[in-house]
Amino acid sequence: MLELYQAEGCPYSEKARQKLSDLGVSYVVHNPRTHDGDVLNEQTHEELTALGGEDQIPFLVDHARGKTMYESDDIVDYLDEHYG
Repeated sequence: MLELYQAEGCPYSEKARQKLSDLGVSYVVHNPRTHDGDVLNEQTHEELTALGGEDQIPFLVDHARGKTMYESDDIVDYLDEHYG
């Protein structure tokens, strides 16, 4: 299962979402905060920082491969490599 921690209106999150959609990959989306950093959901925000150690989006979790990552370009490259 793939999970994407992201924010609406964030161009970097959009890049990751678009790649997931282009590849037809199913994923769960979480909106822990806004692009500007205002926390929207305390529980998912705590999950984001617990899993990755930082308050940064987008953040991808690939449970099947035990992989987590930040940075939209790295996420896109990873998705191309493993799901493309």
